[in-house]
Amino acid sequence: MSTTIFYYTGTGNSLWVAKELADKLDNATLHSIPKVTDAELTDMDFDSVGFVFPVHIWGVPGNVLNFIEGIKSFAPNYCFAVATNGGQVANTLVQLKKFLRKKGVTLNSGFDIMMPSNYIPWGGPGPVEKQQKLFAKSTEKITTISDIIGKRKTLPMEKGVLWQRIILSLVYKASANHVNEMDKKFWVDEKCNSCNICAQVCPADNIMMVNGKPDWQHQCHQCYACLQWCPQAAIQYGKKTPDYERYQHPEIKLKEIIKTN
Repeated sequence: MSTTIFYYTGTGNSLWVAKELADKLDNATLHSIPKVTDAELTDMDFDSVGFVFPVHIWGVPGNVLNFIEGIKSFAPNYCFAVATNGGQVANTLVQLKKFLRKKGVTLNSGFDIMMPSNYIPWGGPGPVEKQQKLFAKSTEKITTISDIIGKRKTLPMEKGVLWQRIILSLVYKASANHVNEMDKKFWVDEKCNSCNICAQVCPADNIMMVNGKPDWQHQCHQCYACLQWCPQAAIQYGKKTPDYERYQHPEIKLKEIIKTN
């Protein structure tokens, strides 16, 4: 029995969850959604398959849906998903279940894991003490999830309260087609030293260096990897981010993000 885990990450939360989960499962392999090739997919054994990704605008990131749509001959014996989020999973996992059903695939289980928020337009990740508590709870839940996956149990999708699922799903539907152009609010200040790390960590290959400065190409995923991993904290989004603390998962290194994105 083998498990294939596809993950998408910006600041490392989902990568950390995927790694922790793989460590607890027998014969598990990890594959970055932005990097995996069609040739690699052709040779994969889709026995037990999982998707680990962050909640974006209270739903499944568009690039994750596009990736799944592009998988051919996809008929796993067991399928699961883990949605990392800053506090509201909303209807994300139910959305994914419906999407997979159209491909003839049953999403057997779906889990919500709350992590420090990396959506910087609404502020920083919060105090370190609070982050540590979230990491501890996440570690416990990953152990529970690995047991469920190992036994191939079928469970209802984890989801938010009813008002979240209704209202936030409407927000997702209204916003999903405009995400790629939301990079218009990015800008770079005088601290930029042209290191090019922003372009290297971008999972959408959305950044070109023009005269030594990043230039966004309007194919954004809104993962904020560019902003959060900038070593000079020179990349900003809107007016407030110069005052906000940056966040990367403390156990994920920059080289892992560059390698996977």
